[in-house]
Amino acid sequence: MRFLEDGPADLDRARAAVAAWRELNPLGSADQLVIDLAGRFRPECGPVLRALLLAADRHRARVTTGVPVAAREHR
Repeated sequence: MRFLEDGPADLDRARAAVAAWRELNPLGSADQLVIDLAGRFRPECGPVLRALLLAADRHRARVTTGVPVAAREHR
């Protein structure tokens, strides 16, 4: 796997793609995400895309429930 060769721009591109996918597929699974975005990223990026989906969903849940930013910073 070549994750260490990826730069911040690659990670930003993946974050944006995952966020856009989640908006279009609010009930979609991580496996569906990887299948749908397969052509845009290397096959070995699947775990990274799944992790970004988890982070996006966690962020969305915090916004929805009103968890304050300060509480998140102490973790």
